Amino acid sequence: MVDSYEALLHKAYEEVTEPSEDGERWSYPEPRITIEGKTTILENFTDIVSALRRDPDHLMKFFLGELGTAGKIDGNRIILNGKFEESMFSPLIKSYVDDYVICSECGKPDTKLFKDDRVLVIKCEACGSHRPVRKRKAKTEMATSSLEPGNIVEVNIESTSRRGDGVAKIGKYIVYVKGAKPGQKLKVRIAKISGSIIFTEQP
Repeated sequence: MVDSYEALLHKAYEEVTEPSEDGERWSYPEPRITIEGKTTILENFTDIVSALRRDPDHLMKFFLGELGTAGKIDGNRIILNGKFEESMFSPLIKSYVDDYVICSECGKPDTKLFKDDRVLVIKCEACGSHRPVRKRKAKTEMATSSLEPGNIVEVNIESTSRRGDGVAKIGKYIVYVKGAKPGQKLKVRIAKISGSIIFTEQP
């Protein structure tokens, strides 16, 4: 018996990543964080990995590099050495999504990663485009080389964390500014740097 058009179409969709009608409607779970002793646990790691459609080891390696720590995958969760605030993780995941998930051409998440002669490439199954994954270049490194505790920097507040802090970015760094609102341009003093997270205070 010949399959109907609808059955064939359904089968075809099952063989590719689930298409999203537009990038804004696609979402992934908010990270659930708990602190146990001197460790931080991301409880719903596998749920996030599933939504992003990425290799758990790849996302884990990203977290370890950005937070400057060690850790391990433990079932459905990951355990990270050190205490990290819950508000750190949503911006980190967004950075990962921007670099390794979202198509730069159509803005959709229907992509896959593969190696092409040692170059990591992101291919979009929605529009067919493909490109090398953009690395953070030396320009970013030069712009952030002088970031040290005590230095005063100027930031543009882009969003608000779940705790109400203003969130900005400097290169690969996520910057938290207490009481700041999106749209503000402020000068703040670096109080502490933890991995790729910068905590600030008023100068």
